[in-house]
Amino acid sequence: MRRPNLLLTGTPGVGKSTLGKELASRTGLTYINVGDLAKEGELYEGFDEEYECPILDEDRVIDELEDRMREGGVIVDYHGCDFFPEQWFHIVFVLRTDNSFLYDRLESRGYKGKKLQDNIQCEIFQTLYEEAMLSYREEIVHQLPSNTPEDLERNLDQIMQWIEQWMKDNN
Repeated sequence: MRRPNLLLTGTPGVGKSTLGKELASRTGLTYINVGDLAKEGELYEGFDEEYECPILDEDRVIDELEDRMREGGVIVDYHGCDFFPEQWFHIVFVLRTDNSFLYDRLESRGYKGKKLQDNIQCEIFQTLYEEAMLSYREEIVHQLPSNTPEDLERNLDQIMQWIEQWMKDNN
């Protein structure tokens, strides 16, 4: 039975991991957080001193994910999306959060200074939504609000309905 691949993307702190883990729990799809995958496999090509974080080796991430993506049934969670092969995903969800919520979430994670401001600006200017629109077919890219627990439940319901329909249409 064929199962769809989904991409959850958006600025850090918008709720991708929370949504992705719960979605995997409810649907049986495989959840992959690219940051965790990179950490486990040491898929880095250096360290960014300014942002105080490792630099992802995108080619090695692609190599690591390729077989799983071919099998299908994968939920990929990452804040960037322009380096993944377009054919990997059947649908892309860009989570969006109001800056008042996002600021508090990022601050509670220890983000400060330039890293905090740049991530807030990224959300204000819809940087990751635009990246998704340029990287994937427009009809598969969808924005979802991610501010409250009610938004989370609505998003889960909407995505689960989409998965159910995709499974009917493709099996």
